[in-house]
Parts: sequence; structure tokens; C-alpha cells
Amino acid sequence: MQNYKISAFGLAKKDELVSQDSFGVRVFEDLVIGVVCDGVGSAKEAKNASKRVVDYMISSFKQAPKSWDIQKSIKIFINNINSILYKEGIKEYNSPEFVTTLSLVIIQGNRLYGANVGDSPIYLLREDNLSKLSFDHTLEKSHILTQAIGLDKEIEPYIFENFIKEKDTILLCSDGLSEVLEEKEIKNRLKYDASSIVKYACNKVKDYLLDDASAVVIKIESIDKKNILKKLDLKIPKSLKKEQIIDGYKLIKPLSKNKRTWLVYKKDRYYVMKFPPIEAIFDQELLDLFIKEAWNASRLKAGFFPKAVIPKNRSFRYYIMEYIEGKNLKEAIKKRALKIEEAISLAKFLIKSSKYLLKYNLVHGDIKPENIIVYEKRGKKEFKLVDFGSIVEIFSITNKAGTPSYLAPERFKNESINESTEIFAIGVTLYEVLTKKYPYGEIEPFSNPIFKKAKRIKELNQVIPEWFEAVILRAIEIDKTKRYQHYSQMDYELNNSSNVKPYFDPNAPLIEREPLKVYKSAFIISFLLNILLIFLLLK
Repeated sequence: MQNYKISAFGLAKKDELVSQDSFGVRVFEDLVIGVVCDGVGSAKEAKNASKRVVDYMISSFKQAPKSWDIQKSIKIFINNINSILYKEGIKEYNSPEFVTTLSLVIIQGNRLYGANVGDSPIYLLREDNLSKLSFDHTLEKSHILTQAIGLDKEIEPYIFENFIKEKDTILLCSDGLSEVLEEKEIKNRLKYDASSIVKYACNKVKDYLLDDASAVVIKIESIDKKNILKKLDLKIPKSLKKEQIIDGYKLIKPLSKNKRTWLVYKKDRYYVMKFPPIEAIFDQELLDLFIKEAWNASRLKAGFFPKAVIPKNRSFRYYIMEYIEGKNLKEAIKKRALKIEEAISLAKFLIKSSKYLLKYNLVHGDIKPENIIVYEKRGKKEFKLVDFGSIVEIFSITNKAGTPSYLAPERFKNESINESTEIFAIGVTLYEVLTKKYPYGEIEPFSNPIFKKAKRIKELNQVIPEWFEAVILRAIEIDKTKRYQHYSQMDYELNNSSNVKPYFDPNAPLIEREPLKVYKSAFIISFLLNILLIFLLLK
């Protein structure tokens, strides 16, 4: 779900082509950063300074150490860039010439952090009330700056912190905008985006701005609950043991080798309780991954996954899932491969669940038989996808997501995870549950595999319909341009078997790829040769 709507826009003053302002707004995984810098016109390197500060702040927060809090990061980054620009000005010009104002906001979870140096204002619109959050560093009743980035060796930025609420709107702008518009005009235009408010100001002065005007607008659509969960003061248990009782849940037996996932019992029902790894006590990144996993588990409400909740009153970090009495598919197919109708049902299930995740801009990341629970319901096999920890944002570039034997060839070349690579994993899974074999052999971690032609499924499972074999072989196509690109394409063919075109390996002999054409050609050639032979005999 989209938590924020962001926009940014600026216009140069009068009839100039280049503005001295710079601005930027970015949404990263766990925070939003907005920056506006107004290069001080009297400085020789005003534009250079404003652009460098924007770029520096965005890149610094993107790479900030996980152990730093936002307040610490703000202070260190502002002081660092101020020192850099001040020293460069003295070195190159013997005076401060890399000078700019700075307005900055950071949103993380339900917290708003901000800072400003100079007179570029920051506003918050909440329930039709507009508040100015920044402080102008100017001499009384004048526009003379008392502080700016790069102006002095030492600075004291104005720093603030507050809560945000859903439907709040934040505006950062240069004084070229705030000088033209009254606060009631700003409030009315914040219903729209940054472009609207800047163009409105420009129209008000008949397209002749006396100063550069820039704006960044951040609309809070919903609060990022992952970070609220992160801030909770909850311990991670170092050891867990059978019969232990945690918040009314009795631990029955571990379900994982690391003993961090347990079958538990409470009020006549069994559940699954999952804890973070012990290393998350000291490793912020591992803790973040677990919180993200728990959040995804609790919000993905469709029947493709086990139901999951994050209890409000917990004494430790964990989340609870429904217990499904079944086996993972890897274990289930040891006795026998799936029947054709069961495999078709599985294929439709995996495509539907993948399409559901796509609504959240997510992919499962590790589709394989071990992560599919099969169970009986009314005499029919049903499926559930598990392992919320593998779920990642679509187009993520990571080698951590997935199991080697199910990864598309391009994933070994550090290409992003997408619909097509997920389809490949679905195809490998279907191939395996029908044949008990991998199409390209078992691939070891950290290897650089060479993909050779997969054996046709018909050679291993003679009862498979040609159309279903074609769907699977197209899903596991080594050449990604010949593979399904989108779930909807594979979904259509699974539900319209009569429209599925036969699949042929593009490198196979012509007689295998297009036998009808070969036989027709052979018949015509044979017929002509016979005519010629008859003609010669009668001559």
C-alpha cells in the first residue's frame, strides 16, 4: 500500500532559465526525506551549493548507519556538509561562496523530524490548520540571513520533532514562494501537488517571479506501521524450551532447526509462534527484516497464506500464525508425484497468490515445494504459501532472495526479481512436483550454473497433457524473452487450454519444432520426384 504521495517542482525567477534553488524528495524502504535548498544569490557558487546539499542529504540518509537515530543523523550530516562547503569557499575564493539555505524533513513511522538553516520555510497542514514548523534565521524585520549552510565555520540548525497523522500534508519551499503567497493561499493549494502551488504563485505575479520559487509536498496517506512496531520496547528471548509459557501460549515443540519457530497451544487450539533469530538482539538489520516479515504476515489477509496476527500485549517480540495440519509439498511428493489435476490446481493457486502480492508491489521471492503446505479439505488437496520472511519488493536486486535451483538464469547475473523470474520459480516447482526432478539439475549455493536444455516432462510423466507441458516449459524457458513476462499471460493459458500453442525448443531440429511443415515439404518433394520419375520412364 502506498503510504505517501510526493511531488516537487520549481520555477526560476523573472525570465532566467536556471534557478538557484535545488530540491528533492525520496521514499526509501523505511523513511521519507524531503529537502529544499535556496542558493544565496550573492554567493558565487549558490547553485552549486544548493544542489550539492540536496544530493548530500539524500545520499547520506539512504546510507546512514542503522544504529544512528534520526536526530543524530540530522546533526552530523548538516554539520558535515556545512564544514565541507565553508572550507571550499575559503580555499577557492578566500571567502564563503558556497552558500545556501536548507530545509529538511524526515518521516519515519509516525514521527516527523525536521531541521532548517536560513529562511526557507516548512509548513504542516492538519485538518485545515496550517502551522509553520521552521524558524527563520534572519535579522528582525529584514531578509538578511544570520545563518546559512557554508556561511560560517560553525552553525546551529533549528531542529524539531513531532508526531504525524494520516492525511497530514507537509510543504517545504523557498522564500520565493512564501513571499508571494499568503498562508490561506498556501493552505488552499496544498490540496494539490507541488506543481500546482508553484504555478499558482507564478500566475499571481503574472509570470514574473522576483525570486526563484520551489516546493516539495509530502502527503501522508497512511502511517508506516513497521516503524511503529520497531519502536516498541520488546525483548528477544535468547532461549526457548518445551512446556514454557509465553503470554498464555504453551510451547509444544520446535518447528525449525534453529528453534525460533514453535508449535504452541492456547485455549484448546494450536498455533505457530515465530520469534526473531537470536542474532537480531545485536544486529539491527536482522531485527528490521523480522519486523518487516511480521508486518507482511499480519497484513496479507487473503486465503493464500496462513492467517497471522501481531498480538498487541506481548512480553517478547514474536508473531502468531494459524497452524495448518498438513505437509510441505517437498515431503508430500516423496511418496508420489502430484496428479495432473492437482498440479494444474497448484499452478492456478501460485499464479493467483502471486497476482495478489503484486497489488502490494511484492513478490514471494522463494517459491518452491518446501514453502507450500498441502492439506486435505473436503477430500480435495488445498495449498498455502508460507515463509513470509522471503517476501520482498518487486524489482529488488538481491542474491539473498530465493533458492538456487529455482532461480531464473538472469538472477545469477544480479538482475532484479520480477514477475518473469517468479514465473520461472513457479515453473520449476510444477516440473518438480510432476517428475520429482529439477529441470536443470540441483544447483548449489554460490555456484555459477550453466543452463542446458531441460528434459521434456513427457519423458518423465507420460500422462501430462501437451498443453500443460507447454505452459510449464514456457515458464522455465532459459531465454527470458521467450518466457511469460507477466502472471496474467500464464494465468490466461492455464484457464484456456485450447488456446495454448505447442512449445518447441528454439534450438531443436526443425522436424521436432515444426513436424507438420517438414512432413508436408517431404510429401511435396516426394510427389514431384515421382512425377519426374514417371515422366522419364514414359519418355
